[in-house]
Order: sequence, then C-alpha cells, then structure tokens
Amino acid sequence: MGIQATQIRKGMTIIHNGVPHKVIDFHHHTPGNLRAMVQTKLRNLRTGTTTEHRFRSTEDIERAILEDHEMTYLYHEGDIYYLMNTETYEQVGLSAEDLGDAVGYLLPDTVIQVQFFEGAPIGIEIPGVVEMTVVETEPEIKGATVSNVGKPAKLETGITIQVPAFIKQGEKIRVDTTEGRYIERAK
Repeated sequence: MGIQATQIRKGMTIIHNGVPHKVIDFHHHTPGNLRAMVQTKLRNLRTGTTTEHRFRSTEDIERAILEDHEMTYLYHEGDIYYLMNTETYEQVGLSAEDLGDAVGYLLPDTVIQVQFFEGAPIGIEIPGVVEMTVVETEPEIKGATVSNVGKPAKLETGITIQVPAFIKQGEKIRVDTTEGRYIERAK
C-alpha cells in the first residue's frame, strides 16, 4: 500500500530499503524556494538501529503491513524462548537476542504482543508491570525505612534490580519493565 511522503506520521511503520521501519519522528520542511521534503527519524525493526532519512514530499512510500498476535510465553531451552499464539495455538521460538531486555521479565504464562512482518516476528511488547519473586537478597536491615538507599535483589528470571532495604528473600514485588525498577510489594 503506497502513500506520499507528506502522509508519513509518527508511529507509522513503513518499508525503507526493503526493511520495515517505525517512524519515531517526522518534520515536513519547505525551505524557501526549494522543494518540500519530509525529514524523518526511523527505527529499523529488524536491527533496532535508528537513522535519519529525508524523503522528497512527492516520493511514494510503502506502508508495512504488520500483524499483531497475542502470545503466551511457555518456556525456554538454552537461548530459544517458546511462545504460543493464543488464537491458533501455533508455537514460535524466538532467540534471547530477538527478545532483548524483555527476557528478564518473561515468566511462564506471561501474555505479550508480538508483531509479525511477512510471517517473521519483528517486535514484541511486554506488560508494563510484572510481579516477580525475590530469590536472593541481603537480609532485612532492622529499622530500614523507604527513604533509605536500596540494595540489589536477584529475581526469579535471573535479573538483578535495586529494591528498598526492607524487602526480604521470597517476597513478591511489582517491577516496572520499561525502567527495570521496583514499584511496590505485590498484594
């Protein structure tokens, strides 16, 4: 599906050099008596790299057709993480590299959104907050308050985050997955 460069909008996914790119930012620019152009900041959905590109305003741009599927994380074997489509029950294996930082927040039965382009997974979206168990941390410090400095705590997936000093081993906590930080004890 083709559009003119002037129709590019933030958040849109387009095909650039044969690869899907997400438009992070754009600016329609008409410098004096020169030809109009659209300055864009694009993120390559295969490699994750961000580049800037200038399109002529009359240039035809191909919109990427992405499919979003809700998938459930099942288990991992070595470096491969297996997900199941919640509608078709089809299973897909993604590498830890494909998943990036999300690996540290994936617990069995976590439901995530996976974007596919031409049948291949190219992007994932995990929940913004997850509940995880602290498997290793220093003992509670008597008299510790919320305002005290934190301490490292290893979570059940193997990642380590800073938690308040009053958090004990075995406690369930809520973690912000975008910043990798402690929010509160889980209820």
